[in-house]
Amino acid sequence: MKIFLLIVEAFTAVALIIAVLLHSAKGEGLSGIGGQANIFNSQKGLEAGLNKATWTLAAIFMICAILLSILF
Repeated sequence: MKIFLLIVEAFTAVALIIAVLLHSAKGEGLSGIGGQANIFNSQKGLEAGLNKATWTLAAIFMICAILLSILF
């Protein structure tokens, strides 16, 4: 059981890092100064699916972390 939880924890940790890095930047950064900001270039469907996947991975990661701390 402990090995299974550790494997799931490691997998979700890597997947969560990848999911967070795949999110598009919300701020305009320095490109907003020169008028080069992409205001109308958004992918709502892809972003919504990525948000759900990120929240699911975060929940699995937290549940595994709590189970590991309680059981072992």
